[in-house]
Amino acid sequence: MIETQSLKTLTRRQLLSRGVAAGAGLFVGSGFVAGRDAAWAAEMDAMKPESFATLVQMARDIYPHDKVGDQYYAAAVKGYDAPEEVDFAQSGIDMLEDASRAAGFDSYLGTGWEADRVAILRGIEDTEFFQRVRGGLVTGLYNQKAVWPIFGYEGESYSQGGYMYRGFDDITWI
Repeated sequence: MIETQSLKTLTRRQLLSRGVAAGAGLFVGSGFVAGRDAAWAAEMDAMKPESFATLVQMARDIYPHDKVGDQYYAAAVKGYDAPEEVDFAQSGIDMLEDASRAAGFDSYLGTGWEADRVAILRGIEDTEFFQRVRGGLVTGLYNQKAVWPIFGYEGESYSQGGYMYRGFDDITWI
């Protein structure tokens, strides 16, 4: 899960009053990004909070799952907040913002419709930035044990006798 150490002393009301809404329900404050319900927050070490919020929205648009919360997407892209990654990520986010403005929007987060954001992403899908973020999400998002139950995955079965004795014949719709 995402670290929230310095935010634990803030009340929900204080947290929401210190941030501004960005995009599809993320709150961006000075040094942090929080979910719209203030149930999670991520502190930024090297990246600007606005850039991190853009990266979270990009991750959600690449692999959209309505039942998966933003905190899991934030955890999947948190690695780009490291000092050795921030320049690469920021240059890619700047390219994404330029593509959004070229498409007639103020920013990627300001693009209200998912279909419009996906069209913007299709325009940059051949770039190293897009491919690296997309590839990293495969493991960054889907290797989080907390999301496995959302997709109906029960985890590895070897330690429990393998799939032959655990789930092989659970299908009831055949």
